[in-house]
Amino acid sequence: MTEQVSTKPYDGPAGGWGSLRSVETRLLREERIATGNAVLLRQNKPDGYSCVSCSWAKPREPHPFEYCENGAKATAWEITRRHLPLEFFETHTTSELRNWPDHDLEAAGRLTHPMRLDRARDRWIPVSWSDAFREIGAELRGMDPKRTVFYASGRASLETSYMYALFARLYGHNNLPDSSNMCHESTSVALPQAIGVPVGTVTLDDFHVTGCILSFGQNVGTNSPRMLHPLQEASRRGVPIITFNPLKERGWERFTNPQAPMEMLTGQETRISSQYHQLRAGGDIAAVAGICKALIEADDTAMAAGRRPLLDHAFIRQHTHGFDSFAAWCRAQDWTELEKWSGLTRQAMLDTASVYGAAPSAMAVYGMGLTQHKKGVESVRMLVNLLLLRGNIGKPGAGILPVRGHSNVQGQRTVGITEKPELVPMDRLADLYGFEPPRETGMNTVEACEAILEGHVQAFLGLGGNFIRAVPETERMEAAWPRIRLTVQVATKLNRNHLINGEVAYLLPCLGRIEEDVQATGPQAVSCEDTMTSIHASLGKVTPASPDLLSEPAIVAGIAEATLPPNPSVPWSEWVADYARIRDAIEATYPDIFKDYNRRMHEPGGFLRPLAARKREWKTETGKANFLIPSGFRADLATELDDPDILQLVTLRSNDQFNTTIYGYDDRFRGINGTRKVVMMNRADAGRFGLDDGDMVSLTTAVEENMPRRVEGLRVVIYDIPNGAIAAYYPECNPLIPLWHHAEGSKVPAAKAVPVRIRKMSMAEAWAAS
Repeated sequence: MTEQVSTKPYDGPAGGWGSLRSVETRLLREERIATGNAVLLRQNKPDGYSCVSCSWAKPREPHPFEYCENGAKATAWEITRRHLPLEFFETHTTSELRNWPDHDLEAAGRLTHPMRLDRARDRWIPVSWSDAFREIGAELRGMDPKRTVFYASGRASLETSYMYALFARLYGHNNLPDSSNMCHESTSVALPQAIGVPVGTVTLDDFHVTGCILSFGQNVGTNSPRMLHPLQEASRRGVPIITFNPLKERGWERFTNPQAPMEMLTGQETRISSQYHQLRAGGDIAAVAGICKALIEADDTAMAAGRRPLLDHAFIRQHTHGFDSFAAWCRAQDWTELEKWSGLTRQAMLDTASVYGAAPSAMAVYGMGLTQHKKGVESVRMLVNLLLLRGNIGKPGAGILPVRGHSNVQGQRTVGITEKPELVPMDRLADLYGFEPPRETGMNTVEACEAILEGHVQAFLGLGGNFIRAVPETERMEAAWPRIRLTVQVATKLNRNHLINGEVAYLLPCLGRIEEDVQATGPQAVSCEDTMTSIHASLGKVTPASPDLLSEPAIVAGIAEATLPPNPSVPWSEWVADYARIRDAIEATYPDIFKDYNRRMHEPGGFLRPLAARKREWKTETGKANFLIPSGFRADLATELDDPDILQLVTLRSNDQFNTTIYGYDDRFRGINGTRKVVMMNRADAGRFGLDDGDMVSLTTAVEENMPRRVEGLRVVIYDIPNGAIAAYYPECNPLIPLWHHAEGSKVPAAKAVPVRIRKMSMAEAWAAS
């Protein structure tokens, strides 16, 4: 896809006419301009399907158009009329297709037939489903289960995820890495330590009554645009919304609601953030520490003067542990150090503390800007500390809200997709299915990559996703991948991971969530869990792309039956015939969460998982919510504070992509069109390096190793970003992230704090790189 490259600041709001034009353009390209709009009317509705993009909540009373720009793009991408006939693979070798851009691979259309790799001919060739299952099963039976990896991307339904996790454990391992390992695993580690639950406590109802919203490291306009509706309503109520993010993101600045005719006709905009603080990359711990220090010292002063305290001392006494130590630590912090590491002024932190301290309730919203760096776990815990100071967990309008990315990435963890056996009711699985589950900790994503590089992995099964593009160390991973004996990919569209394969490889096309799934007992619904822990039904309505497609549950069952010895307690075929029976099995395994599952999932808005922290019950070692002191402020390896020639790279998504799926080459909100090969820089930094807008540069990871990591041919874009920080797109810059550079305690790749050096390229080098 070739487009004219241009960069020009975008002056419009989030949403508005730009959003509508983008959706209609995508529907037109996918040849769904008429039927696509009708399909979208069923998106995120009680009797419709769940969006295949982000995991924002489905409201009980949905808007007429309950979808956002990126959700509509994801739907159009999946229901495209472009299909890949078998002739496509007869015409194109895998070697040739490896040279195609990521966008062009997926844009080619839907996969329509199961295939096996013919290495001699360097082509995918058709294979029957029965042969594929039989051959995959034969390979797996001859392997050491501990040397196999079953990866899940995050969009599989709860039903499929339960079956996949059970298959892995019946087979004999807990090697179940997933996309959580690359994003919110820091949340899953931090929150249980602090408040005793692994997920957020905020619900949609809390937005209607909250008195303050704090946002950290999250881009609402691109990553969860439907969240703009409750943000707009809160702003109009006068609720202060305070945002902390290195880049100015338009969604946190202003919004025109595409569903409001008067706003569209008049160009009316709603101010979203009342304060916007551009902190340094990885500066969140220091920023929150400054706010906590300001609150605690103001409270000390108020108490000494006999005035009303700022902190909720009754809550702290009854519900928390460790306050005295934490308060002493905050008082001891030096403002000069807090300013240096946060990148903010003392006044900015004081201003936030003043507003937060006056609010009757507050919630803290965050994304991967908090989780994807070395101190990701501590950053999340620090945010909890701030909430605990004023009792802002377990009351209306308050709580912690990690905004998850993929549509069911949180839900698949709920039903067993995890490498951590302690998170799974293994004894109950043993009783239900008559086997001894493996109790050893499995491989997470980073550990799976390490094992692949070491040649330890014999088989990799991918339930969706584009693993090899999503992980760090792209070049090393691609070089090691062909040493795997067996690779199996379940997918709807072609991507790069389908062109770099093991010795024996299969590509198994599945139904999309939006498509009708008809089994022996009739049309089937599946279910998902959103970012607010609500579990709800999803019913596909679109005619499948091909009669040869199987559903994800059918594919998992087919491989499992071909691999495992018969077990009368595991009725794979009966489960596929009637998904309600899978849900019965889930309910039997997790009765506290899924009571009356088959009925409740069809309720408007779904049903909430029970969370003890919402009731101020703390399932922690202390039996209380814990104030936890961070080990330090440094969230990176090296910075311009150590060496002025080192910059901090933040990788991010454009508003024309979802994860590794690239819908196009425009990033409307950032004014970048026709290219993704850019690096956004502060003008002063560009001047220091003798660079100007449009210059071509290369980035090299600034670590001392005999393993150079470099990305070339990036165009400089002068941008509003703090000194010392630069930004570029994921996954193009993943080769710069060392596999060992990850969050302490969670092993989430540190994609938001990568130390790099920048070099201007000559015209000849730039031409060669392009």
